[in-house]
Amino acid sequence: MEENNTKDVSLIVPVRNEEKYIESCIKSILNQDYPLKKVEVIFVDGLSDDNTKKIICKYIEKYPHLIKLKDNSNKTVPYAMNIGIKSSVGKFIIRLDAHSKYTDDYISKCILTIKETGADNVGGLVITEGQGFIGQAFAKILSSKFGVGNSSFRTNAVSGFVDTVPFGTYNREIFEKVGNYDERLTRNQDYELNYRIRKNGGRIYLNSDIKLTYYCRSTLLDILKQSCENGKWNIITSKLCPGSMSLRHFIPLFFMLSLIILPILNCVNLIFIWILFVEVGLYMLLDLFFSLRATSSLKELLILIALFPMFHISYGFGSLIGLKYIVKK
Repeated sequence: MEENNTKDVSLIVPVRNEEKYIESCIKSILNQDYPLKKVEVIFVDGLSDDNTKKIICKYIEKYPHLIKLKDNSNKTVPYAMNIGIKSSVGKFIIRLDAHSKYTDDYISKCILTIKETGADNVGGLVITEGQGFIGQAFAKILSSKFGVGNSSFRTNAVSGFVDTVPFGTYNREIFEKVGNYDERLTRNQDYELNYRIRKNGGRIYLNSDIKLTYYCRSTLLDILKQSCENGKWNIITSKLCPGSMSLRHFIPLFFMLSLIILPILNCVNLIFIWILFVEVGLYMLLDLFFSLRATSSLKELLILIALFPMFHISYGFGSLIGLKYIVKK
């Protein structure tokens, strides 16, 4: 118990089948310049069926006073975070992502920022990296305003108060004030929690000096599956938690609907087919402009030109699936 009382920072890391990335994540935690004797690291595993737990246990043997492992039979992130929060002792709760690695000053800058700003949640910029040719191209899409809109933490925004940050560093008291993570949300749980924080008078601060590296999906199938799921859960989240999602989350849905509805309306009036031509033409020009801006390689240019619309359309298609789900319910 005396050992626990010295811990003022609790890192909570939801994991499930992360054997490819977990060691890099752990090493970046061990390299932090913040005193590790004041830190506890709680991994919460969602029934991994690969070597994730085995790798974590290897580090627990070396650092028994630093690293803990909890089980999450429900598998999803909000359950994992609530398990971690309940078993943690720190004054500050930092959610980490196992698919990422962190700069050596990540914890110290997060704690300094939350103390100096008085914010209830702080975070930094996500530097997206991909593996392989497709993954590297997709990383550029996730760092592009054409790709992800005004997602400030992905597009190198300046420091200031914002509506959301990735993952987050929280004052423990904020969970007592607004409640824990919403366990209904397989995705978007951070957005929804940040919405509740703002709704209850709290503030969220982005410090552009805080950086983490996130490894995005690296195959076309994984990219399309993930974007489809994200689109679906945007709709479900907005239904379960009205007001928590912003307009940018639904632009791919509007784009997808226009591609379906405008050709149908052409049967009523030919002007709608011209509207469709203009819309698609403008989209293709933006696609070409941002693809050229992101690369100097002809091969990657062609990949980006194709990947932007595939990403947006699969995202919008996922939102249509979400609408169907809502109507069924």
